[in-house]
Amino acid sequence: MSDPTSDPTTAPDLPPASPDEKSLYTEGQLALIRRLERDLDARMAAVNPRRLAHSLSVATTAESLAVTYGVDPFLARVSGILHDWDKVVPAGELIGRARDLGVDLGVDFELVEPLLHGIVAARELPALYPELPAEVFRAIERHTTADADMSPLDMVVFVADGIEPLRRGTIGIQETRDLVGNAPLDEVFWKSFTGGITYVVATGRYLYPGTIDVYNKLVLRRSAR
Repeated sequence: MSDPTSDPTTAPDLPPASPDEKSLYTEGQLALIRRLERDLDARMAAVNPRRLAHSLSVATTAESLAVTYGVDPFLARVSGILHDWDKVVPAGELIGRARDLGVDLGVDFELVEPLLHGIVAARELPALYPELPAEVFRAIERHTTADADMSPLDMVVFVADGIEPLRRGTIGIQETRDLVGNAPLDEVFWKSFTGGITYVVATGRYLYPGTIDVYNKLVLRRSAR
């Protein structure tokens, strides 16, 4: 397997920078974006091309949201690229990694396995990409669990994961999309977060107790405004 941290920026098949990218990023930032995209392709293309397409779509959606809401687009873009890094890891292996890393969610990991990929990746990726700041890894971790104290970057990545254009446009997702640019970022996040809870309940899935705790804290905060 190729080294996922190798720099592929000289590869001939890399796409040229778009005009928007040239205006948003320095040459160094754009080179790192291309490196991450190439690393992601090497990790996902053969095993789950749809996950690869989703990840890249989340990245550009996060970038767009960041521009709209005054968040650093570089941090949003790279967080989006990497947010599902460990989504291709088999469930048993992912649970084992979470245990080895000392992750504690207060419930059996088998109940919350879909949440683990962000948490595990946030702990493993700093060794692969030490040049990225801690905010990126925090956003990656919180894109699955959310938090009562979401930063603007956290909210951008969380929302982008839920509304990226490759997702089927359910009523709830479309309502969130329609809020973008027409409501504050925290309201867009609230709609996306509560829409996710509604989906879990409607489909009869296990609802992580930490999600209920986040919901209640946000409700109290919103009612105190």
